Amino acid sequence: MVMTRHALISGASIAGPALAHQLAARGWRTTVVERAPRLRDEGQNIDVRGAGREVLRRMDLEDAAPAAGTGEVGLRFVDDDGAAVAEFPAGRGDSAGGTAEMEILRGELSRLIHERTRDTTEYRFDEQIRELTDHGDGVTARLAGGEEIDADLVVVAEGTRSRTRDLVLPDAEVTELGLQVAYLTIPRTNDDDRWWRWHSAPGSRSTSLRPDNRGTTRAMLAFLSDVRGLGELDRDAQVTVLRRTYADVGWQAPRVLAALDADEGASLYFDAVAQIRLPRWSTGRTVLLGDAAWATGPFGTGTTLALVGAYVLAGELGAGSDTADTSDTADTATALARYEERMRPFVARSQDVKPAALRAMNPRSAAGLAVQRRVLGLAGSLSSVFGGVLEKLSSPRAEAVQLPDYRLTA
Repeated sequence: MVMTRHALISGASIAGPALAHQLAARGWRTTVVERAPRLRDEGQNIDVRGAGREVLRRMDLEDAAPAAGTGEVGLRFVDDDGAAVAEFPAGRGDSAGGTAEMEILRGELSRLIHERTRDTTEYRFDEQIRELTDHGDGVTARLAGGEEIDADLVVVAEGTRSRTRDLVLPDAEVTELGLQVAYLTIPRTNDDDRWWRWHSAPGSRSTSLRPDNRGTTRAMLAFLSDVRGLGELDRDAQVTVLRRTYADVGWQAPRVLAALDADEGASLYFDAVAQIRLPRWSTGRTVLLGDAAWATGPFGTGTTLALVGAYVLAGELGAGSDTADTSDTADTATALARYEERMRPFVARSQDVKPAALRAMNPRSAAGLAVQRRVLGLAGSLSSVFGGVLEKLSSPRAEAVQLPDYRLTA
């Protein structure tokens, strides 16, 4: 007799709920634990491209996700006075251009997937895994509140700095890329439009403003630094770093810094961008998914990889569920090995971040900035050509992974 399998998933952002959706469609029972007290509906702009868009189609979110998008129309580089240096309209397909055809807030996409899974998945907020015991034929997880949960599989679908990952595979190689990014949500003004506006200043510093669908504006302060550990500082210390770093930067930087003192600035999120590399993504009946397994860095493939990884993992786990003993350890090991085999090449390409690309987008000297603006100005008249170059510099083609057609067995 086929028994219902149970997956315990840690993380309720994108990858975890997407996996719960796919596993539930294949007859699994799913439980998601999340250390935050509620669903995190905040977050900055993310894009979904290529294979990630196809996963959303197969989740029946093809219309709902774009409808909840930010409405961003493209990427505009501006000078110190806010005048356009170059413009690159949003991609007309899934992959082209700095702005994808589908731009959406992380919280909006998380909300949509949560709404699709809340009737089939048990969500446990304000909770986290503190201890894992693999018995060979199952895993017992002890939660922070003391409760024990038995599962056939535990999936750690957390972020780059995942704490639960250390319970499973503690030897992750964390590669700091030197890019520091502060994200804020600030009040929209009449001057804000539907373009992603990017201003660069000497010293490898940039200020970005992006539209959202909530009546506010999403701001980013990004800079290159050899100093490590900035992401671990408390908020007051991070604000001090930002004020000192941007003290002489013009355009909209003073406006963004002013928001740090207002209530609107409470949304500050500081990220020291890093990549995660591991020799394997699973051990026994516990497996990593998303940034916890393979954080790729600064160029926007994280959401697509999370969706594709969830789809592939669920598909491989469900491949033989109607023909085999569903608690069989060999079946699980084979499925996890196939999942990793399919995803590794795409992840490797996504992590191939060239230092030259970071420097090109964040010039250090005034002379370098002048060269960047001249190149952008020339390329603006050839936006379709430059858009392809920008895409090649910044991220791999989102179609680089071929999605298998896994059959549903539920």
